[in-house]
Amino acid sequence: MRIEQSAYANRWRTVAPEAKGLFALGGLVAAFAAAGRLEAALAVTAAVVAATVLGARVPLGLYLRVAFPALLFLAVSALSLALSVDRAPGDGLGVHVTGAGLDQVGRVTGRSLAGLAALLFLVLTTPLTDLIVLARRLRTPEVLLDIMVLCYRTLFVFSGALHDMRTAQAARLGYANSRLTFRALGDLTANLTLQIWQRAHALHQAALARNSDGPLRFLPTPHPHARRHTLLGGLAGALLAALGGLLAHGGAA
Repeated sequence: MRIEQSAYANRWRTVAPEAKGLFALGGLVAAFAAAGRLEAALAVTAAVVAATVLGARVPLGLYLRVAFPALLFLAVSALSLALSVDRAPGDGLGVHVTGAGLDQVGRVTGRSLAGLAALLFLVLTTPLTDLIVLARRLRTPEVLLDIMVLCYRTLFVFSGALHDMRTAQAARLGYANSRLTFRALGDLTANLTLQIWQRAHALHQAALARNSDGPLRFLPTPHPHARRHTLLGGLAGALLAALGGLLAHGGAA
């Protein structure tokens, strides 16, 4: 839910989603253009992070909490790429670091960090409702958009049910000691599974009652300065992509 909080509370909430999408696309292009040089990829990452934290005013602590799982996965992946395991005759297994492995780690890590920064910029500054409207304008199949809407709704249903159950258990001292905590967690898991299943079934019945009469739609957020924002976002994305290419080319030269 931190992502949604940031998407609705950031400074660029009212900016047209097309503009933010073009800037994020420019960040992804720059990530691949600068992938051959770690310093260039890190510069692109820093530029996109600065736009998110300083431009959109997304709190740095929230940004790091959202990015932490992806960064942890990237660190484990980089470690597995850097280390090489082989078996020497009579010596058993050996683990060592190779130069080729470190070069691969630099390329993969730089590209992944820049791409992650671009995607986080988009999701932390743009509500999912605006993203769905943007995807519909890009001719995304309606069935995929309906699945996105249903999953988005189910997340809030899941969060609300979890909060209510935990509050009720805590009011009955369900977490007073370790034994009660394990029992409460088991009951929470069982009841939550049942409730989510029942609510999903009710949602399915409601969809059937509509006889699948067209896609799920909602009122889009008005953006009075959409053309100007889109132009500025496209220019910023193009400059970012050019920056990544120039830095990578300069390093290669």
